[in-house]
Amino acid sequence: MTIARRRFIQLAASAAAAGLAAPALALDYPNRPVRLVIGFPPGGSADIVTRLVAQALTERMGQTFIVDNRSGAGSNLAAETVARSEPDGYTLLSVTVANAINATLYSNLKFDYLKDFEQVASIDVVPNVMDINIDMPVKTIPEFIAYAKANPGKISMASGGVGSSPHVTGELFKMMTGVDMVHVPYRGVAPATTDLLGGRVQVLFDTLPAAIANIRAGKIRALAVTTKVRNEALPDVPAMAEFIPGFEADSFHGIAAPKGTPQDIVDKLNKEINAAVQEPKLKARLADFGGTVFTGTPKDYANYMAGEIEKWGKVVRFSGAKATD
Repeated sequence: MTIARRRFIQLAASAAAAGLAAPALALDYPNRPVRLVIGFPPGGSADIVTRLVAQALTERMGQTFIVDNRSGAGSNLAAETVARSEPDGYTLLSVTVANAINATLYSNLKFDYLKDFEQVASIDVVPNVMDINIDMPVKTIPEFIAYAKANPGKISMASGGVGSSPHVTGELFKMMTGVDMVHVPYRGVAPATTDLLGGRVQVLFDTLPAAIANIRAGKIRALAVTTKVRNEALPDVPAMAEFIPGFEADSFHGIAAPKGTPQDIVDKLNKEINAAVQEPKLKARLADFGGTVFTGTPKDYANYMAGEIEKWGKVVRFSGAKATD
């Protein structure tokens, strides 16, 4: 056998082996524990949702999905950790709206979200809710807008911090209605809620899971949820889009992986996550937190994230907000 022919046979064998190896990755995946990194401390809604999905994937895929809380820099520490990880499917990122906001809010990120991550799967969307102090003399969105325009700069809008979801949702409201409100950032939503209850601030665009108990107890007044349609948890509260066409400000949860993660692994994870969140028990648990299941292909989720980054980029630039970290 000539050297040339022997080399040809070796190359052909290598090509065949490579062709068989790609699908084999997904067949063997996962064969050890998978780490799900989240950029927030334990106990919050993002942490709870991540743990619910991790448990479901553990049961479905036969390997432990471990939640790793890496809070810091507005969730950017977790994202950077995952972006720099081996793209083998064993280190994943728990994604929230903060990742979309931070793409513009921070000018010195060490990663590019759209370029450095593979979008794996969406999980759910969760509305914010526009809450006002019960002593305010308004009961509807049109009444609030009229009152705010008659009292420019006299309404204090609380948030959990510069660039937080409550902050940018309020800025979107300002941008689309032309009202003038004074932003009052707090170190977290809990102290902001305390001051809303006490009347020291007048409005807070809070996440539904955090606000729902006070709304149901009549301690604050909910004017609208910020998704396109009403939420089952508060069926009598209108959607903001009923008064402001096109208004939508979702919090959301999803999963991403480092860029270069094999497509068959991404597809397998997508299939299992889609199936898990559609199971009645998990679907009901997500609904308890105001979440509506939101599934699709990796490409669907990539398009969604690109749209969210573009949308919140416009709002951040409108507000002039800059990260303090």
